[in-house]
Amino acid sequence: MNLHNYALGRWVEGTGEGQMLYDASTGAEVAMASSNGLDFAGMLAYGRKVGNKNLRKMTFQERGRMLKTLALYLMDRKEKYYEISYKTGATRVDSWIDIEGGIGNLFANASLRRKFPDLPYYTEGEPIGLSKGGTFIGHHILVPKEGVAVHINAFNFPIWGMLEKCAVNWLAGMPAIVKPATLTSFLTEAMVKDIIASQILPEGSLQLICGNARTLLDHVNYQDVVTFTGSATTGIKLKSNPNIIREAVPFNMEADSLNCIILGLDASPGTNEFDLFVKEVRKEMTVKCGQKCTAIRRIMVPDAFLEEAQIAIGKALTGISIGDPRNEGVRMGALAGLEQVREVKEKLIELMSYSQLVYGDPEGFEVSHGTKGQGAYMAPVLLRNDDPFNKLGSHEIEAFGPISTLMPYKDMDEAIELARKGKGSLCSTIVTFDDKIAGEYVINAATHHGRILVLNRESAKESTGHGSPMPLLVHGGPGRAGGGEEMGGMRGIKHYMQRCAIQGSPTTLSYITQQYQYGGRYIEEIKHPFKKYFEELKIGETLITHKRTVTDADIVNFANVSWDHFYAHTDATSLEGTPFTQRVAHGYFVLSAAAGLFVDAAKGPVMLNYGLEECRFTKPVYPGMTIGVRLTVKEKVAQEKREDEDYTKGIVKWLVDVYDETEETVAIATILTMVKMKTEVKD
Repeated sequence: MNLHNYALGRWVEGTGEGQMLYDASTGAEVAMASSNGLDFAGMLAYGRKVGNKNLRKMTFQERGRMLKTLALYLMDRKEKYYEISYKTGATRVDSWIDIEGGIGNLFANASLRRKFPDLPYYTEGEPIGLSKGGTFIGHHILVPKEGVAVHINAFNFPIWGMLEKCAVNWLAGMPAIVKPATLTSFLTEAMVKDIIASQILPEGSLQLICGNARTLLDHVNYQDVVTFTGSATTGIKLKSNPNIIREAVPFNMEADSLNCIILGLDASPGTNEFDLFVKEVRKEMTVKCGQKCTAIRRIMVPDAFLEEAQIAIGKALTGISIGDPRNEGVRMGALAGLEQVREVKEKLIELMSYSQLVYGDPEGFEVSHGTKGQGAYMAPVLLRNDDPFNKLGSHEIEAFGPISTLMPYKDMDEAIELARKGKGSLCSTIVTFDDKIAGEYVINAATHHGRILVLNRESAKESTGHGSPMPLLVHGGPGRAGGGEEMGGMRGIKHYMQRCAIQGSPTTLSYITQQYQYGGRYIEEIKHPFKKYFEELKIGETLITHKRTVTDADIVNFANVSWDHFYAHTDATSLEGTPFTQRVAHGYFVLSAAAGLFVDAAKGPVMLNYGLEECRFTKPVYPGMTIGVRLTVKEKVAQEKREDEDYTKGIVKWLVDVYDETEETVAIATILTMVKMKTEVKD
């Protein structure tokens, strides 16, 4: 069987001789992969002209709904991927991380759309005043880059590695060219075939290269984004491509790192934390056969607990069934290929120059199901370095397999210093029930890590574990880990967008951002805005209300009904040393009174008050002062119809500007209402 590449909107086989791919557990031939004959420059041009054009005109809401639809579609077909995944050497548990974990990234980013407007671009942060009179302001917008996201991925997660990146660039409005590691690209190809067949993504959104990418990076430009996951050696070579440097192409690198786990000084044998520590080490050494960029490579233990930790970890690893993952009872499958076994054993020999082997045998182990010589099997190996401050190889050499090194420390300063010797890691875990220890470690080790997990009895039951990056948290790390950052919720989306500062009048910037900017021109209409449907409301549309004079009775009555008898509202004799010259109205009374002025009481398109985003009380309101309200449509976000609802709706954000008889603002807030639509939102 020959794998197919997906380029320029069609499936094509590479020409000439390719690379034969094998079943990691049995050694049987799976497929031939080749990318010979592909027009890489043409693929990039197609992605920019077709895929980018199609995606960037969609709004965030449309792109988010697209991700959700795709996630549901792929989840319905997950069993197909599990069957193919066995050929990579992965067990069902290993594959769950890759398959359902990858699809989970689509779901997470689909939900993230609610943080963005119903526009193709995004307005970031608050407006910046640039003039005394308020007629000249600045803002920042982010627009989708006009290029292609090129993803060069590792062999260990052929599905998750694709979807955790593509979910982000698709939501941002950029298409992707995916280059999975050839070794396991047959699994990526299977899913991409389903994605293309679904026709859920617009044309040009996704292309696939199963073989060698050769000169692909010679054709990228400054509008493209390149991401790389793999070895630091390869990543540095790619990042140094003259075209990458010349075009200033954003290059995000996530390299394998020497991640560590710290057993806290309080977590002595017999505690819950000690047991959790042992389980976490076992899991990270055996899941995916240790072939995770986040796997634990270094184990730091208080020297007083070192012997007991060594015995406990060895006991936990004993009896783990190694073999063909298709067989029930197998806990640990195979490495991705025989070449990986050879590389890991070579690194093990290097590591043993600095450490002693205290558990496991890289040669003399049993395979319960399968043939040892044909499958890429390897048993867990635990090393011990008793002098980690002088024998530094344990902090510099990574064996990308089921190998980890135990090492002692005396106090938290030493533990932190040992963690730092990894020279930058993707993640670290500290196991402790002492918040002081946790705080000291996190604050002092954070500069060297992309993510830190604090694990103890309170969090363990629901903890996602040391090795699991989460879609809405950043994944990446400084130094040896590549210096990159991916995923991370809204942070990740922005990597695929161009930030641009814009300047102009509040009225002009209101139009560009589709958010009302304070000081912009009002649109006054006869019809009350609460009588209008979502589609009828315009950004900048403003209701200027009647006015109301605040009285002593208002303040007393509000204090009684709210039970808020704070002295500034109720005791005029206690105001010395305060900003107030007399008894002051409650801020929430002012806001409530404002609502009384702008609300239209009759039933209409406005369904409910959805919340309050911002609120400031900028000037005291005393008895005898008169207040009015300018209620302005600030922003609109459409929502799709739910199955259990017989109506469609959107969220309208209103700027509530409460002012006094001198026209000075006394309170300003952004409130949200749910407003009915006349028409249904189409997916």
